[in-house]
Amino acid sequence: MLLEYFQMIDRVERVDLDAETLLARSVVPGESPVFEGHFPGYPLVPGVLLIETMAQASGFLLLAANGFSAMPLLMSVDGAKIRGMVEPGFVLDIEARLEHQGSGYAVAKARITSAGRKICDGQLKLKTIPFDQVPLGPVVRRRAEEVGLIEAMARRTEGEERP
Repeated sequence: MLLEYFQMIDRVERVDLDAETLLARSVVPGESPVFEGHFPGYPLVPGVLLIETMAQASGFLLLAANGFSAMPLLMSVDGAKIRGMVEPGFVLDIEARLEHQGSGYAVAKARITSAGRKICDGQLKLKTIPFDQVPLGPVVRRRAEEVGLIEAMARRTEGEERP
């Protein structure tokens, strides 16, 4: 997890396109420039970055579900609740579930837990824009490879159930 670069997902553990779910994991770094201001002497991950983490997991799920044909962009967040504070070193488990998609929009529900504790959850609405309209396809595919999304999709295709 590189907070200052908005790289919130470390690893996609599993993607299940039949169930339309994705599980990912991230480890909060011990040090980050973000903690210099949030808060000096008492570092906490800002809530907005937790929401971004859920949005990125939902976006990776949409990329997989749509075969990397469109860029998912966060449009709104509904009913988000921050239920616990996140400190450096926490291991975050992120789950995204696709609720609906069509007409260039999607709705996902996501949640973050750490050591079995609820951290946050919410409903996210995303717009999808075909990659032929935004020049981000290669960058997004490269990031998906870095976090293991392509590998997780291949495992699913091969019928493996291991994370």
